[in-house]
Order: sequence, then C-alpha cells, then structure tokens
Amino acid sequence: MSTDQFGLAEGAYVPDPDRDTTLLLDAFYEHLAATLRDRALPGDLVTAMRTRQGELEAAQQSLIVDEPARHNLRMTLALVAAYALLLPRLGRETAVAVVRASFIEPLGDAMKEGTQAVLDNAPDAFAAMVELSRSREEYAFGKGFIFDRTVDDDERYHLDVRRCFYHDVLAANSAPELTPVMCAFDANWIEAIAPDRHGFRFDRRTTIGTGGTHCPFHFSRNPSRNEETG
Repeated sequence: MSTDQFGLAEGAYVPDPDRDTTLLLDAFYEHLAATLRDRALPGDLVTAMRTRQGELEAAQQSLIVDEPARHNLRMTLALVAAYALLLPRLGRETAVAVVRASFIEPLGDAMKEGTQAVLDNAPDAFAAMVELSRSREEYAFGKGFIFDRTVDDDERYHLDVRRCFYHDVLAANSAPELTPVMCAFDANWIEAIAPDRHGFRFDRRTTIGTGGTHCPFHFSRNPSRNEETG
C-alpha cells in the first residue's frame, strides 16, 4: 500500500477535507486503541470516544462557517472527546501526551515523505511550497481562520494566522491545552524542508496555541551569495 495517502507526491495537490480528515481520524483512533491495550484500559473506550465526538458535533453545528470548518470541527472535537475520556483515567499530563502521540505519529512519516517529494521534484521548491500553502488556506482552513499576508513576493511569503479555528473550538470546549497538539502536527511537513537543498527556509517562532498573539508561517528564499557577502 502506498504511504503517500494524501497524494502529495503526485503534484498539483488540492486538499480534500473529507478524505484527509477521515484518513487522519481513522489513524488517530487506531493509534488510541493500541495505546488503550498497552495501558490495560477498556477497549470500548474508543467506541465511546467516537460516540462522544458525534454528540459534540451535533451540539456545535453553529460553529460551521463554511465547508472546511465542517471538517475542522470534526477533527478538533475528536481530540476533545478522546481527552475527556482519558483525563479521569490518566491525569492531564499523560492524557495530553496520549492524544498528541495518537494525532501526530500515525501519518507523520507519510506527510513528511510526501512533502519532501513535492519539494525535491519541483522546478522551484519555494514556489511549490507557496502554492501548497495557498491551496491549504483556501480548501483546508477556510473562513474559520483569519490570515494576514504581511509579505508576498517572489522572495518571501509571510503569512500570519491571526485567528485559529482549532484554538477557538478547543477553548470553547474547556480544552485549550490541546491547541499545541494541533501546532505540533505541522512538524510533519515542516521537517521535510531542507533549506540547503530546497533553497528556502521556514520560520514559525511562536503560535497562538503556545501563548503567542499569532502564528507566523514565514517562507523565505535563501539569500544569494552576493547578499551573504555584501
């Protein structure tokens, strides 16, 4: 079976929120089920988590501002549901760690390898990354997020996220401590960027989830030799 579940390596990737979210959540719950077995916790907890996720979705339909938000709500509330059932059994620190591992690890290698293939095969890796970012902003994030493009030219694409739908949903469900889990998920594609090979660097020094006022997603071409020595 192909490890490139998202079809990144095929080029011209357009996010499919329904497909992508289903892949992610199936892997999330499968990882949780294995963790429950390892910790000798009841196996039917996963069924209870999925049921709770559905209940939360039904009760929070007003948060759906567009089609991407429908799937982002589904994904975020899966974390809320799992956390709520793990918290009394494992305590806060361990429950967060289990949710984090189950959300980030299962598809991590696939995302990294797919993104790396896109960049390695692109005539202009920086342009390919910017195109991928723009596509995700439109199709995967949508109006639940507020974006501020502070710089957008051939050398730099600096995007600041001023409002995060994930954080809003988690805070509304008394689980803002899970927002860094969403932030950490991005490491799966960030780690694919090799500045020396791909000719650009990525910088995100803070996020809303870790206490920042915004999330900077800054892509910048490497300086030329003249700039470095001038």
